[in-house]
Amino acid sequence: MTPPIAFVTRMPGDEEKQWLNVLQQSMPAEHILSFRDLTQEERRLAEIAIVANPDPCDVAALPGISWIHSLWAGVERLVAELGAAAPPIVRLIDPELSRVMAEAVLAWTYYLQREMPAYRKQQVDCRWEPRSYRHPGEMTVGLLGLGVLGKAAAGRLMDAGFQVQSWSGSAATLPGAVHFTGEDGLNTVLSTSDIIVCLLPLTTETRGLLNKHRLGLMPNGASLINFARGAIVDADDLIELLNSRHLDHAVLDVFTQEPLDENSPLWRHPDITVLPHISAPTNAVTAAKIVAQNIETWRRTGKLPVTIDRKRGY
Repeated sequence: MTPPIAFVTRMPGDEEKQWLNVLQQSMPAEHILSFRDLTQEERRLAEIAIVANPDPCDVAALPGISWIHSLWAGVERLVAELGAAAPPIVRLIDPELSRVMAEAVLAWTYYLQREMPAYRKQQVDCRWEPRSYRHPGEMTVGLLGLGVLGKAAAGRLMDAGFQVQSWSGSAATLPGAVHFTGEDGLNTVLSTSDIIVCLLPLTTETRGLLNKHRLGLMPNGASLINFARGAIVDADDLIELLNSRHLDHAVLDVFTQEPLDENSPLWRHPDITVLPHISAPTNAVTAAKIVAQNIETWRRTGKLPVTIDRKRGY
C-alpha cells in the first residue's frame, strides 16, 4: 500500500476539511490524512507532506518525508520556521494564481490611473470637479519583481497600453519592456515610474527595501501598490511621504501583521487603500491539480518538481 500523505496546516478545522476533500478528489489513488489524524506508524511512513503554514513541530514529527509541497506561492515563513535541515520544499506555481494576480495589478493600476481615490474624496466633500484624463500610454508602471507573477502582470499592463519597466535582483528578459538590476537599476525604476507595483519575494535583501530614501526617489505625485509582503515597505516612512504630499496614494494588500491591527494608522489614512490580503487568493481546485500532478510525476519517475533555493529564500 502507498504510504499516506500528511496534510499539515494551522487552518481552522472546517477549512482544512474542505482542502482535504479537494486534494483527495484530485488524487484518488493517494491516501491523504490530516496530521492530527495520523497514527504514530502513519507519521513514520509518510513520504510527502502537503503544508499550509504548518506548525514546525508537526513537520518534525514526520521523520520519513522526502519533500514538502506548499499550497502557497509565498514560502518565506515556511523557510524561516522549518530551518535549513528541513526536506526540499516545493512552492505552488499555478497559472490561475498568476492570472488572478495580473488581474489585480491591472485593476488597481486602473484605480490609480483614473484617480479614483481623488474622486472618492470629492464625493465626501460634495465636489463636482472633473479631472484631466491620463492615457495609459502617458504613464510608466515600474514592476519590482519579475518572477512568474511579475511577468504575468507585465503582460496585462502592456496589453492595456501602459509603459512598463521592471527591476529584480537578477537579470531577466521582458519583451516590450526594459529590465533593470542592481542598486542603480532600482534607483532608475523608482525615479522614473508614475506607479510602482511591488511583487518581490521577502528575503533578507528585500526586507525594508522600500524605505524613506528609496520611496523618496519616486516622482512627486507617484503612487505605490504593494501586493508582495508587508515587511518590504517601511510603513512609517510611507506615511511620512504621503503626509508631505510627495507621494499621492498607496494601495496595500499585505502587512507585517495580519489581520492588520485595528489601531494601525494605515486604516484611517486618507491616502491609503487597505485591502485584506485578497490580491491573489489561491484557487483550491487548480492548486490541488498542480499538487496532484507533481506528486504523480514523483511517484512515477522519482523526479522532484523545482524546489526553492534556501539561500535566496524562494
